Amino acid sequence: MSATATTPSVLTVAEQIEQANASGRTPVVFVHGLWLLRTSWERWETLFDEAGYAPVAADWPDDPASVEAARSDPDAFAGKGVAQVADHVATLIGRLDKKPAVVGHSFGGLMAQIVAGRGLTVAAVAIDPAPFRGVLPLPVSALRSAFPVLGNPLNRGKAISLTFDQFRYGWANALDEAEARELFDSFMVAAPGKPLFQAAMANLNPASEVKADTKSADRGPLLIISGEKDHTVPHAIAHASYKRQKHNPGVTEFTELPNRGHALVIDSGWREVADTTLEFVQRFA
Repeated sequence: MSATATTPSVLTVAEQIEQANASGRTPVVFVHGLWLLRTSWERWETLFDEAGYAPVAADWPDDPASVEAARSDPDAFAGKGVAQVADHVATLIGRLDKKPAVVGHSFGGLMAQIVAGRGLTVAAVAIDPAPFRGVLPLPVSALRSAFPVLGNPLNRGKAISLTFDQFRYGWANALDEAEARELFDSFMVAAPGKPLFQAAMANLNPASEVKADTKSADRGPLLIISGEKDHTVPHAIAHASYKRQKHNPGVTEFTELPNRGHALVIDSGWREVADTTLEFVQRFA
C-alpha cells in the first residue's frame, strides 16, 4: 500500500472511484463473477495499488457489502442478468476520469470482454472467462459444474448457493480439502441463476445478451488466462474465446497456468495469476 492510500477493502465502489480520480493514476477495475463478491479482490487491490495503479473493485447491482450480509439475504442476488451487470460495470467505468484496465474472473471475465468491445478499456484481462455467443465447446466438466443451476429450469429467476461438494468439483478440484473448505467458508455466497441460463442458450438465441464485440477496433489489448485444471471453464472454452478474439486488430494473448482450477484468483496461488495479469497491464497502461 502507498503511505497515503486508504486500505482498499474498506472503501465503497464510489469512494474508490473518487480516490482514483483524485490520484491521477490509471484505474484498474476488478469484476467478480458468480458466487463471489467484490471483497474477493482485496489482495489484488493491494498489489496493484503498490504497483502505482488505482484499484476499483466493481460490484454487481444490489450486491450485499459483505459475505456475512450476503449469506443473511441470499435472495438479493436473484434475477440479475448479463446485460444488466455489463451496463452497471460500464456506468462505473464512465465515472472514472481515465480509461481503466479491466480485470475479470469467470462471468467477470465475460464482462471484461463486453466492456472492452465497447471501447471502454485501455487493456483487459479475462481469467477463466464465461463463454459468449459464438464460443461453441461444451465439455462434460463444464456441464457438471453448471448442473446445480441448470438442472432445474425454475432456478433461472432464483439465487442459488453451492454445496461444499459442488464447490469442490467446480472450483477447488486442484486444491486439497482443507484449502477448499477454507475458501468455501470465507468467500462463497449465493449467485443469480439467470446468467448461466443465458450463457447456456446464447448460441441458440440470435438476440442473446451474452455477446462480446470481438471485431471492434476500439477493443484494445486483451489477455485470456486459463487454469489448466478448471472444471467450470475448461481449456476448450477459454481457448475458443481466444480464437474468437484473436482476429481483432488489437493485441490478443492467451496464457494457461498449469495445475490451476477455477478458484485461481482466491486460492493460495493467487499471486501467480495476479503477477501475470499485472505484467500484461503494465505493458499497455
